[in-house]
Amino acid sequence: MTIKAIGAYRFTPRDLEENFHGHRLLYLGWDRHLMFCSPFALLVKPQMSFAELLDQIVQPAIAAHPDSAKADLRQATWYLNDEPFSPDFAASLEAQGLRHKDMLRLDTPGLNGLEGSCS
Repeated sequence: MTIKAIGAYRFTPRDLEENFHGHRLLYLGWDRHLMFCSPFALLVKPQMSFAELLDQIVQPAIAAHPDSAKADLRQATWYLNDEPFSPDFAASLEAQGLRHKDMLRLDTPGLNGLEGSCS
């Protein structure tokens, strides 16, 4: 199919960090758990620790999935923007280089979704 450009887009994006009143967007995907069909868009404070992120935001967000009760998020494999990431649970998100609209992925080996279906 032929595509015709309609010209340059000239506008200020509305999802700039300064529009979030001191918060940032952080995307979170859980590998092999497609009951959640797309990554979560989480609103986080840059000063919160990674442990606070897990306890206050991630655990409640994934709680609907049956695997969540078995998931040890502190032993999980983590990726930040598709690169291996070893979180410091006591350090702030900002200190660890997590920026506005970064993509954080969670992998919990041995947990493969509903009855191993990756969903």
